[in-house]
Amino acid sequence: MPRKRKLLAQLSALQSNSSLPPLDALKNLNATPDGESCPKSSKYFVTEKKNSSQLGADFFNQPCISLAKSFLGQILVRKLPDGRELWGRIVETEAYLGGEDEASHSKGGKQTQRNAAMFMRPGTLYVYQIYGIYFCVNVSSQGDGAAVLLRSLEPLQGLEAMRELRSASRKGPTKPLKDWQLCNGPSKLCQAFGIDKAFDQRDLTQDATIWMVPGHDLPGEQDVVATTRIGIGNRGEWAEKPLRFYLRGNKFVSVVDKKMEKKMAALGDSSCS
Repeated sequence: MPRKRKLLAQLSALQSNSSLPPLDALKNLNATPDGESCPKSSKYFVTEKKNSSQLGADFFNQPCISLAKSFLGQILVRKLPDGRELWGRIVETEAYLGGEDEASHSKGGKQTQRNAAMFMRPGTLYVYQIYGIYFCVNVSSQGDGAAVLLRSLEPLQGLEAMRELRSASRKGPTKPLKDWQLCNGPSKLCQAFGIDKAFDQRDLTQDATIWMVPGHDLPGEQDVVATTRIGIGNRGEWAEKPLRFYLRGNKFVSVVDKKMEKKMAALGDSSCS
């Protein structure tokens, strides 16, 4: 069975058999709808939040690099105010270690009102704005000021709603986005999942609108590419450290390191000879 079809089949097994509510007008995506005809809560959400399969505090309580790797293959779930749910498989992350990490917002242990979430318990969302208009979402880990940036997702459910949310953030007439374009970048995934500054300091183990569930067929070490982080500028040796992790061969990754993948392939060939 092709991997995509297999993923969707496994996703269906996790969910209830009820169909998703119909697509509402875009303006209603971030406002609670009035009227008795709209569901006030998702039947799936009620059962899933009580399900032990939801990733809990123990999962997030890992060192930063370990958590960044462990996120690969797990599923981020976002419940919209109208009850519909967006599902995306995490395929790319970056680790920011805090302390001596020159690329981290908390370098030197600096704690501010903006980065306070990085010092909160593991599993806390840290959402910040770039260029005054875009958002990026991180998850705190073990270690003061340490957090993992979610860089890319593979959309699994709610793709049309994701397109609507992405289109609302784009100027002028635009072509419909292809599946692989929806969440292949940190700001793109925030747009597609309707994540903004209001999600800062939320707890993934307790929040009613965003959480994670375990993925299936989690990757092995041979499936994970470790390479340099993106767009961190002149940060000395820290700009060269392999603290970005992504699923090898996954088309939903934002930036592919072909040189590193060739090196991995060569090592794999030599180990088999």
